[in-house]
Amino acid sequence: MKYIAYCRKSTDEKDRQILSIESQIQEIRDFTQRQHLEIIEFAVEAKTAKIPGREVFEQVLRRIEKGEAQGVVSWHPDRLARNSIDGGKIIYLLDTGKLIDLKFPSFWFENSPQGKFVLNIAFGQSKYYVDNLSENVKRGLKQLLRNGIWPAKPPYGYIYNKSAKKHEIDPIKSKLIKKAFHKYAIAEWNQTQISKVLFEQGYKRKNGKSLSLNEVVRFLTNKFYIGLFKYNSEWYEGTHDQFVPKDLFDEVQRKLNQNKRNFANRKFNFLGLIKCGECGASITAEHKFKFYKRTRGKVEYIYYRCTKKLRHCGQKYIQEPNLEQQLRKTISDVALPPTWADQWMKWLERDELIEEQTASGKVIRLQSLVKTHDEKLNTLLDGYLDGTIESETYKSKKNQLFEEKVKLHEEIIKLESQGSTWLGPMREFIQTAKNGDKMARAKNNGEELAIFARNIGSDYFLTDRQLRVNYKKGFARLCVTPTAQTVALRATDHSLSSLAAASFCHSHPDPQYVLASPHSVSPLVISWVTTFSSAFGKFNFMPISNKPGLDRASLFSA
Repeated sequence: MKYIAYCRKSTDEKDRQILSIESQIQEIRDFTQRQHLEIIEFAVEAKTAKIPGREVFEQVLRRIEKGEAQGVVSWHPDRLARNSIDGGKIIYLLDTGKLIDLKFPSFWFENSPQGKFVLNIAFGQSKYYVDNLSENVKRGLKQLLRNGIWPAKPPYGYIYNKSAKKHEIDPIKSKLIKKAFHKYAIAEWNQTQISKVLFEQGYKRKNGKSLSLNEVVRFLTNKFYIGLFKYNSEWYEGTHDQFVPKDLFDEVQRKLNQNKRNFANRKFNFLGLIKCGECGASITAEHKFKFYKRTRGKVEYIYYRCTKKLRHCGQKYIQEPNLEQQLRKTISDVALPPTWADQWMKWLERDELIEEQTASGKVIRLQSLVKTHDEKLNTLLDGYLDGTIESETYKSKKNQLFEEKVKLHEEIIKLESQGSTWLGPMREFIQTAKNGDKMARAKNNGEELAIFARNIGSDYFLTDRQLRVNYKKGFARLCVTPTAQTVALRATDHSLSSLAAASFCHSHPDPQYVLASPHSVSPLVISWVTTFSSAFGKFNFMPISNKPGLDRASLFSA
């Protein structure tokens, strides 16, 4: 009688399967030598037997049906089948006589009614083991989800602590991730630059290449970084620590939605940014090529013009270099010298401390609302478990309550760390203005230039080939007078001291903030800084007179 030896292990990881399968082969060889069995083939397979469809197993059965072999040798019946269909096929082949014998080193079998009955029980036990294991895994998975633990590998920036059984922040990688979010939010990095920086720091794909743009977008939209994760269409509140503030995450989402552009139009950097100043229609772009007979070459030109879709319009086209030059000027007009920005950022930090002292009442109220949401979630869960609420309704309402709860938590964090919602926009405003000169002077950065322009201006209009911008709040104030660089060059040490006094008197009516002997100062200089100080209403300046040892002029020099 001829036998086919069948060996199987249910994993596709070859480095983990070699020892197990080799052990089966060796055990079967020793067994067949003792039993004097003729083996015509060793059929090896690395696939689960939980579901039908194993190719090697099906080939073994076909050879049995053809009469090429009359028996099968395997380590145990659970190597042959863990589902009712495959187990039924083997029993049927025994019933029809095409399969005469089964041999197992670890299991007794004889081709008799009792033997087939015992074999059926063995197959049933194998199926029960798989089903029970599946239920246990699902039960454990649900418990992990209820505990707020993501049941898989965490995203870049986190590591899994096996001893504590939780995801923890990677102190080095998390700083890189947070920096990427911040740089994208203030338009210093685009998606390509993020991919490049992450690649240089070791964040790459399995094939060793840098992340694609789609992968960068998935990384920037991963809510795991703000404490949420989605599993099986249901949102869960994670218990892992977060290092990306939700307001920063939301700003990145806004920028991603704002910067979505048709792939075919990517070559036109300023498409979708500007409208016609005469008719209000959108400004479109197109390529033109000029051929030179003498050199047999061609030069490409990009023109921007009104689409004229709303009504008749007499506006003419403008070449991209001219438009780009004007756009750079609109950015440089609101640029803030780094020294000034850094000092104002320090004053902003002082105001944060003041705001924190008045935020305790709001925090208590928000914490009460969080508690109310927890009670609603528990009531919702009870209704779902009782069967009075359908699954889809439960998931929808739960996700809604989770979103509201996360927003409440974020408000609490803002109040505890920043004191008020105006501080975040003010900080971003100063940082953006600080980056303006760098952005305006950079070369070959048309795409980043357009993104930055959207951050500082709400509307751009083109009339008679001249660009006009409606700046957003704060930036409009910066552009009322000449640029910061021009003012700094005109100001003297004496004028800057008086400039400080004038600004402090503007923001602090208390006499203690008034300098004793103010010098005369150019109205141009006072206008610029007092205008800036009123741009965000609540922004207060710390008096230089109360900071001994500081050179007042150096604080404002460009």
